[in-house]
Amino acid sequence: MSLNLSVSWLGMKMSSPLFNASGVYCRTREELEQVRRSAAGAVVTKSCTLEPRAGNPEPRYRRTALGSINSMGLPNEGYRYYLDYAQAYDDAKPLFLSVSGMTLDDTLTILTELAALKLPCLPEVNLSCPNLPGKPQLGYDFAASAEALEAISRRYARPFGVKLPPYFDPAHFAAMAAVLNAFPLLRFVTCINSVGNGLVIDLDSESAVIKPKGGLGGLGGDYVLPTALANVREFAVLLADKHVIGCGGVKSGAEAFMHILAGATAVQVGTCLHEEGVSAFDRIEAELAAIMQAKGYQRLEDFRGRLKTL
Repeated sequence: MSLNLSVSWLGMKMSSPLFNASGVYCRTREELEQVRRSAAGAVVTKSCTLEPRAGNPEPRYRRTALGSINSMGLPNEGYRYYLDYAQAYDDAKPLFLSVSGMTLDDTLTILTELAALKLPCLPEVNLSCPNLPGKPQLGYDFAASAEALEAISRRYARPFGVKLPPYFDPAHFAAMAAVLNAFPLLRFVTCINSVGNGLVIDLDSESAVIKPKGGLGGLGGDYVLPTALANVREFAVLLADKHVIGCGGVKSGAEAFMHILAGATAVQVGTCLHEEGVSAFDRIEAELAAIMQAKGYQRLEDFRGRLKTL
């Protein structure tokens, strides 16, 4: 049986539904090139700020039995570094530019320059960084999110997307969906960023395992899979005219299949990619294809969004 794992959306074509989550294999040109040359279907940059940032003090990432905890603090090379990369980018593989200005004005400055350059890449505006001391996640303030998206839509008159924090209550899904549906140029949402401000304790040393914020950090991996799937499912239903990119807990073809079954157009890989490297894309894609073949599916469209309920 011939299998087709390609994805066509927003005028783009991906040979695979898999690509990196922003924050993993994306800070430097060398890392981005590793993803571009891999089996990934697209490339996304590190969330960029106006100026380069070193990020939070080390240690700020720790692998755990159920995934990872991190408090990176947006280490990046500054937005012009990533715009330069985008200008030189010469590949049919789609490129996403993740944007996370320290203020709304910073984000608007970055998007204004991106619009002027007319680069063939889509911005993913990060509304959900949980690891900046003293800076709350914009995505949890619905009124402020609406104001920011209105300003972005005025300044950047092209399609864009947003990366969302995890939501945990049906009322919050509905409230955020109402905000997002008001902006026709907002064409996709990425669900989810890490589950913020978890605490992992080392029993032997009786200590937190990362340094920033007294040990508080964003959780990824197995910890977040059910939450990520719930967010993908709810927003896939509530945002009927937009695409959802699934992110969270993907370590094999099984989790990728679940994200697509819940309604994801494409799927990002984070913690697993950090631990395994870009060879993870080949393995996960092969496992996804094997699951599809066993179930008799030939295309992703055959099962996307067709989650059964009891």
